[in-house]
Amino acid sequence: MDGENGKPRGRRKRRLRGLSVHGLIPNAITVSATCAGLTGVRFALEERWEFAVGAILVAAILDALDGRMARLLNATSNFGAELDSLSDFVAFGVSPALIMYFWVLNALGGIGWALALFFAVCAGLRLARFNSRIGTLPSYAYNYFQGVPAPAGAGVGLLPLIFVLAFGEEATPPAALIGAWLVAVGLLMVSELPTYSFKRFKVPRRFLLPAMAVVGLAAAGFAGQPWVTLFVLLAAYICTFPLSYRSFRRLRENAERRQDEEDQDGDSGDGGEPVTLRPVS
Repeated sequence: MDGENGKPRGRRKRRLRGLSVHGLIPNAITVSATCAGLTGVRFALEERWEFAVGAILVAAILDALDGRMARLLNATSNFGAELDSLSDFVAFGVSPALIMYFWVLNALGGIGWALALFFAVCAGLRLARFNSRIGTLPSYAYNYFQGVPAPAGAGVGLLPLIFVLAFGEEATPPAALIGAWLVAVGLLMVSELPTYSFKRFKVPRRFLLPAMAVVGLAAAGFAGQPWVTLFVLLAAYICTFPLSYRSFRRLRENAERRQDEEDQDGDSGDGGEPVTLRPVS
């Protein structure tokens, strides 16, 4: 068929732009995290609570790996970021809420279901806020999360179940108390509480050997008493909340003080008398 200038149109060869295998690896890890979270729900339906919590733990490990793998392979993309947020909502919002509901909240009837929904909705809102604030935070805030991150929130939300797995069924708290705990964790996720981002945490040289000793102790604990060790680690994480709030507030006050000093220096100028400009004759 001729074109507007009377010349035949040449056929353009369409090139199918594919994605290399190494570019698929981070997304495959993200999808695996989603599958692990949903598998935890299946184990909860079968009342295999150890495997249900273990599936969420596997999802958290995979979630920590996909972003690092994407940066290592230079395979970051908008698609991967959106997929990661969706995976986090399913694995750390929906799945823990369903696990807690099937475990004990169903004894509360409709109220228990509402509490589970509240936790899942808070996880979704927390992820939406995180995505909307990317690139807008001040420099001093990049070592902190605003609110409890979704993977940590899932672990803290499952803490009553982990407590029972560690110390026996006779230690099961009342269903109403567990529901209140789940609501509190949901509120922590959507709160403005600054919490440490251990992704950028750097250990000083003088604390390197003690830190490695703690890692070895944790590994030994997981080998011998995994549920007790996991409970202790999550409890220790909760204890960092006052420390992170205090350090964040100190950094914010220092940044505001420096900003005020710069504004005052800019307003004061060189301190001389104002100069009057006269027209040249």
